[in-house]
Amino acid sequence: MTRRFPCSIALAMTFIMGAVPCTQAAEYTRVNPAASKISFTFNQMGSEVYGTFGRFEASFEFDTANPTAARTRLVIDMASIDAGSSDANLELQKPAWFNTPEFPRGVFESTRVTDLGNNRYAVIGNLTIRGLTREVQVQVELKPESGIGLFNGEFVLDRDLFRIGEGEWADTVVSKDIDIKFRVVAPEHWTVGETIDFLR
Repeated sequence: MTRRFPCSIALAMTFIMGAVPCTQAAEYTRVNPAASKISFTFNQMGSEVYGTFGRFEASFEFDTANPTAARTRLVIDMASIDAGSSDANLELQKPAWFNTPEFPRGVFESTRVTDLGNNRYAVIGNLTIRGLTREVQVQVELKPESGIGLFNGEFVLDRDLFRIGEGEWADTVVSKDIDIKFRVVAPEHWTVGETIDFLR
């Protein structure tokens, strides 16, 4: 008969019997939106412009024991854009840019994840802006810290692919590439891995 011990007993018996302790994996299934952030930078007439999106919702499932099964969905309120001034914010919501009255939300939904090692991952998914959907690849690094996971990600958005900045703005006054960065803060949820068989 095989007896199965919980992880806490197994750890203690490691010192007594030389057994192998249980393994643990961290799961992240909730996002702290107040501590998370989405930002962007672009060049306009040689000057760097920095901005953020203030409102977004995220669903999140990530297990360090099985990162390739991770899933995430991010919904951004495009009208929450802050590009540093009220004039810029109003301009970016017009039809030539994000056209927020017609397309109020931007959505990213992951389709697959590649484990690159050392807590680094490539997250591939579909990004929808202005009703146009394109596949993008996001480089993500996980930094576990004091019971939370800090997921720092970055990718370059080609605004031409989403028709962002049409008409008079389609020239090189504003850079074609927009650097998107985010920091997602997620509390850890620890799960016990396989139990250990003793005393066969």
